[in-house]
Amino acid sequence: MVSTGAVPNLVFRQLRGQRSAGEFAAAVRRAAREIGEQVACDARYIGRVESGEIRCPNYAYERVFLHMFPGASLADLGFSARETVRGRGARVVSEPPPAPPSEPAAPHGGTHHTDEESDVLRRVFMMSGTATVAAASLGLGGAPASAARISLPAQRRVGESEVDAVEQAVRRIRVLDDRHGADGLYRQAARPLKAAYELLDAGTTTRRATADRLHAGAGELAISVGWLAHDSGRFDDARSHYAEALATARLAGDAGLEAHAFCNTSFLARDSGRPREAVRAAEAGQRAARTLGSPRLLALLALREAGGRAGLGDRTGCDRAIGRARAAFERGPAGGDPEWMSFFREAELELLEAQCWSALGDWSRAARHGRRAVGLQDAHFTRNLALYRAQLTGDLARAGRVDEAAATGHQVLDLLDRVQSSRIRGMVAGAVRVLEARPGGVPGAASFLTRHRESTRASSPSGV
Repeated sequence: MVSTGAVPNLVFRQLRGQRSAGEFAAAVRRAAREIGEQVACDARYIGRVESGEIRCPNYAYERVFLHMFPGASLADLGFSARETVRGRGARVVSEPPPAPPSEPAAPHGGTHHTDEESDVLRRVFMMSGTATVAAASLGLGGAPASAARISLPAQRRVGESEVDAVEQAVRRIRVLDDRHGADGLYRQAARPLKAAYELLDAGTTTRRATADRLHAGAGELAISVGWLAHDSGRFDDARSHYAEALATARLAGDAGLEAHAFCNTSFLARDSGRPREAVRAAEAGQRAARTLGSPRLLALLALREAGGRAGLGDRTGCDRAIGRARAAFERGPAGGDPEWMSFFREAELELLEAQCWSALGDWSRAARHGRRAVGLQDAHFTRNLALYRAQLTGDLARAGRVDEAAATGHQVLDLLDRVQSSRIRGMVAGAVRVLEARPGGVPGAASFLTRHRESTRASSPSGV
């Protein structure tokens, strides 16, 4: 809601000059790309600034505006000081109230915006109203590093509400990743992670059960943030976050968290071209998971091992690990299945097996499993719809099924308007390179290749 006392920002309106709000928004987006920022500024945002509804921009927009108008301060651009907007006494806010977690994502028929007002980021960081984690997380555009410290005085007792906030952050990040991919979430997700570890460092929990939940929640949050880094191509950051989660698990004696950390570490090692490390991490995860009563978790870890063995060219070892995975999977769900494994269904099993055969160069077999994965996938997991089709596109291209590869590639491009994942875009680019390198050209794929070039051009720094 906006106070009726909002004061129009006449200075900003003058800076826009004769350009329309939409034209000025395009200039803001271009300036953002020049400095490596990602904002989805539109005419509505410009209107909110000029009306005074947004008294101070978030940190990403601040950097962009100061880049556009060198030498100017926020005050010179007509904005209020940040502390007068963010402080307790501020009466005008920059964002509307958070949408409930169950609210559907914004419609995708037109442009899907991810600026500071978007449902996507707001639902991640408008957590349960606690004064600790939430205080560090509400600065959607880049809360200063001191925010978490300010919210966590040494004498503060950490209780159920703070732990609930950490756990809720994990759940919401996962939901948003399922819908939208990692690229637009990673930077923002690092802030609640820092706040969660500030809570751990405070060491003032009142009960052992609360402390155990906090360790588990912080570790799971580290893995979630690590996955966002992983999926957006920041492998070194991902490795650091997974290691942090593993250390937390070891300190807390939490076998479930340890198994999860090893599972993701194995996955990252495979994607980073370190297959032997992928095998070792998967085996360590299986040892940690043996007492947890979750055959499905053991199945996933066996598939991680299979992926590493495929990378080593060990066809026999890979096949055996896949056999163990399928046998464990067929035992069905169990009470010990961790919450984070909601994505691991038959479709994911097929996809992971497809990736194994792809790594071994058996493209036709990989494509068979890829088709099954696509056919089985739940439409709720938008990101995975794109991922599975991207994998299948590459396998079909390498198997010489040009027309089918192109048709599947078009389906991926349809989804990439909604899903921001560098990993998926990289998979599509790999398929394109295979098609382009075919002797004699690829008439059946011409429209797909043209569309891919256009989409790549539009998303490059020189695009509008």
